[in-house]
Amino acid sequence: MRFVLREWTKKDVHSVAKHANNKSIEKNLRASFPHPYTLEDAEEYIDMCANADKTKSLCRCVDVNGGAVGSIGVFLLDDVYCKSAEIGYWLSQDYWGMGIMTKAVSEICEIAFKELDIVRIQACVFGFNKGSMKVLSKAGFDLEGILKKSIYKDGQIHDSYMYAKTR
Repeated sequence: MRFVLREWTKKDVHSVAKHANNKSIEKNLRASFPHPYTLEDAEEYIDMCANADKTKSLCRCVDVNGGAVGSIGVFLLDDVYCKSAEIGYWLSQDYWGMGIMTKAVSEICEIAFKELDIVRIQACVFGFNKGSMKVLSKAGFDLEGILKKSIYKDGQIHDSYMYAKTR
């Protein structure tokens, strides 16, 4: 399936709210990702992406057939980790299993290594999120370790898996 990574626009609000309002997506993301996901949440997120410091982050819309169906971003870390960045993403459940996110991760990593002053991109995945682990592995990330009992989500403790890709 064809997709493009592009900048966010105000016209994406309704599509984002529609696709992000899914418990199956929210359960795999940090607590700051709301559920239910409202139009106001979508507006705030798009504004945040539009106003982000472009020297410290890349925030892109995953667009399929002209509609925003997901999000992907690379965010510079700080202090002694200033040459590293974290990647985060989500995709509408309607498009899971089609290879979109694996290609999107590869594409944004290429852009990030060119545009940001980094040598490493990392992702910390919840231990139960096998789909995301597969995405990262296929996109050339290496599993570096398992952080035991490091996640507290929905009243339960989980392991997390640290993946990284280096330049």
